Amino acid sequence: MGSLLYTIIIGAVIGVLARFFKPGADPMGWILTIVLGIVGAYIGSLIYAGGGFIGFVVSILCAIVLLFLYEIVRRKTVRTA
Repeated sequence: MGSLLYTIIIGAVIGVLARFFKPGADPMGWILTIVLGIVGAYIGSLIYAGGGFIGFVVSILCAIVLLFLYEIVRRKTVRTA
């Protein structure tokens, strides 16, 4: 149970920091922000398995890339509707 809570907290921190550093408005709720952070952290750990501060930065960068991809997908679905 502790590891699940830790994953949610780290995902929230990474997601919030990614949204803070990425320019522009990102209309998404807290749950999607946490999911974004968790996925960014997972991809970041696949890219850089060393952990520590550099691993944290890589995770934030991965989450920022995911935010850009989310924005592209969201823009395409809104235009077709």
